[in-house]
Amino acid sequence: MTRPSATAFAGRPVMTVALIVGAVLTALSGRYGYHRDELYFMVAGRHLSWGYVDQPPLTPFIARVSTAVFGDTVMGLRVLSTLSTVATIVVVALIAREFGSERRGQILAAVCAAVSGFVLGVGHLVSTATYDLLAWMLIGLFAVKLLRTGDGRWWLALGLTAGIALENKYLVVLPIGALLISLLIIGPRGVLRSWWLVVGVAVAGLIALPNVLWQFQHDWPQLTVANGISEDDGAENRIMFVPLQLLQLSPFLVPIWVAGFLRIWRQLPWARSVALAYPVLCVVVLVTGGKSYYALPLLLVLVAAGCEPALRWVDRHRTQGVVGLVLTAATSAVFTLPVLPASAADFVIPVNKEQGEQIGWPAFTASVASAWRQIPSPERATLLTGNYGEAGALVRYGPAHGLPTPYSPHMSFWDWSRPPDTNTGPVLLVEIERNPGFESHFRDCNQVGTVDSIVSNDEDGTALVVCSGPAEPWSTVWPKVRQFY
Repeated sequence: MTRPSATAFAGRPVMTVALIVGAVLTALSGRYGYHRDELYFMVAGRHLSWGYVDQPPLTPFIARVSTAVFGDTVMGLRVLSTLSTVATIVVVALIAREFGSERRGQILAAVCAAVSGFVLGVGHLVSTATYDLLAWMLIGLFAVKLLRTGDGRWWLALGLTAGIALENKYLVVLPIGALLISLLIIGPRGVLRSWWLVVGVAVAGLIALPNVLWQFQHDWPQLTVANGISEDDGAENRIMFVPLQLLQLSPFLVPIWVAGFLRIWRQLPWARSVALAYPVLCVVVLVTGGKSYYALPLLLVLVAAGCEPALRWVDRHRTQGVVGLVLTAATSAVFTLPVLPASAADFVIPVNKEQGEQIGWPAFTASVASAWRQIPSPERATLLTGNYGEAGALVRYGPAHGLPTPYSPHMSFWDWSRPPDTNTGPVLLVEIERNPGFESHFRDCNQVGTVDSIVSNDEDGTALVVCSGPAEPWSTVWPKVRQFY
């Protein structure tokens, strides 16, 4: 089977594209505010551990490092995410190079990654998906190198990357599993008959072991979280899977990744398992009810493969090609980056709700503080929030309003602290919507306020409810109110 040699890398123009994106992300990083998940990661970073209820430790650790080095601000928090996105764009171009793309093809691959909605969206925020995307691209690069060269030593690079990625998010097993299944189906199976594969698996397992042990010692809470998410959202995820595969990367890039799949299948038989890995992964995600973005990174690998044939079309239709890329960049920016005024974000929230989750946390905290001041005897009172985003916001902004440290039964907040039994006084409940089952653990609950957000996000309409006290001692109530999702 003939395998091409790698072409020269177009380093300077590719880095120029990546750095332009880095500059844009930096300029916009502080425009709205923290995302609810970022507020959670910042608190988790103060409770460093080998694991958390809902995730491995890497992203909270990165959040702590970024704020310590670059400043405890929204912009400081996001510096390492921006650098990760810059690296992701470069790796996509390197993947195109492995598929035999010349200079222009590599540049186009970098541009396509740079203007895609998914890359910009996760690059703007600190999220597990941000660093997961870079890991997936590196795995794609090393997998293509393995198949192109037949050199089993690339299994070691795959194992090292997978091990680090497993300390960020368990989803990294999906592309590797899909690739292994594809290799078993269509080959080349020779790369599986290598001791380097065993070494790679051992390295990945060794790096991931601390978090695996933490999960084992805590009865695998992340499986509980995953099962709950699948039960709650599985049907919707399956219905929306195909439309979101077309929309989230960008509709304008669909012809390119389709061309990439066809190019690999027809012209690069040594890499067919890479192409087959995408539909295999889609089947797995659909069966398990996972989120649509779980499969999106492999589309970037197909985009990288499709840039060479796309150039032939662009050469014949240059104006249309330029217009298409400009429209891709514009629509991706509007729907994933904070380019609109915060008051106009309702325009994009129906498509990308994450925009709304960055708006209004200081005002939210002010509303909670107003309700707290209505409590006559706050010395033994308790501030209890329904989810980790609200708790994180009150940790960040509450001290300026004289608020006490909040408690929350949600995710790892439940583990970090619970109210002492001496807190027998009133309880201020912060609830996205009133929940009689939740309120049954408290006495005489009455709503005293509502959070009014300037946009239609999850916090808009949040109920502020004061109860006269817990129905039982907090040590008894706490296990009963725990929330895993």
